[in-house]
Amino acid sequence: MKRFICIMIMLCLVLGTCGCSLSSEKDNGKLSIIATIFPQYDFARHIAGDKANVSMLITPGTESHSFEPTTSDMLDISKCDIFIYTGGESDSWIEDLLKNIDNPDMRIISLMDCIDTDQSDHDHDDHQGHNHGTVDEHVWTSPVNAIEISKQIAAAMCEKDSTNADTYNANLEDYIAQLSSLDTSIRDVVDTAERNTLVFGDRFPLKHFTDEYGLNYHAAFSGCSDDTEASASTIADLIDIVKEQNIPVVLKIELSSDATARTICDETDAQMMTFYSCHNISKEDFDAGATYISLMELNVDTLSAALN
Repeated sequence: MKRFICIMIMLCLVLGTCGCSLSSEKDNGKLSIIATIFPQYDFARHIAGDKANVSMLITPGTESHSFEPTTSDMLDISKCDIFIYTGGESDSWIEDLLKNIDNPDMRIISLMDCIDTDQSDHDHDDHQGHNHGTVDEHVWTSPVNAIEISKQIAAAMCEKDSTNADTYNANLEDYIAQLSSLDTSIRDVVDTAERNTLVFGDRFPLKHFTDEYGLNYHAAFSGCSDDTEASASTIADLIDIVKEQNIPVVLKIELSSDATARTICDETDAQMMTFYSCHNISKEDFDAGATYISLMELNVDTLSAALN
């Protein structure tokens, strides 16, 4: 509530001082697109090419769950043509913010609204207690979902900038081909693997991924839990699972502590590897040109090692 009040005060200040600037000319005459985090930013920039100005609200390496927008951020959002965010419980503050922005021409895209969030339950165990009533907001972790999300982003671009619609649609077609190739690579690994169980000594923001490819999992924490230290019993259970099933790899998520995964590996013969949820990206990876596709291709190699 404190966070929400601060944001509303900032928004009032922004709207009170910018006045007519909300209808000011866009930079370079191009579409202004703001995405909250890396996945939707990356989808949008591939589809837009050089025909739109695409920016990311939460900078590389930043912890998205504790992010606080600046006055400048809120001014930019209030003026943009297309705003893309994840949606769901963790983004409720964004939805409250958007309700108070007077920009009827803004096209708003929620990733959670782009796909069917009904999730079946494969065999799994979040040792901290998985809430089956909670929908995993990390919908982009499935390349199949990424295709549907990209289609809706492209449709919004074409709607707002019909002059460049042919370019957006051509870029979309190319990007879908890349995502489809990625999907095929993952299915090839899963279909020929010796096992179908993954062990995460970390949080687990990958339910859409495991559901899509029929994989089972065990994890130290559920979803994007704020917990950083697993209980002794949780660690013991995961160690037993790794030993009993002869699991070769224990996974951790990028930009996360490796403490639990390392402890499990120290007590077994397993190797620790990173699996990219693509929720955010390090500044080093961003500056090096990493993309959703390139990070997911690294996941294909990790998956092969973990399932064989």
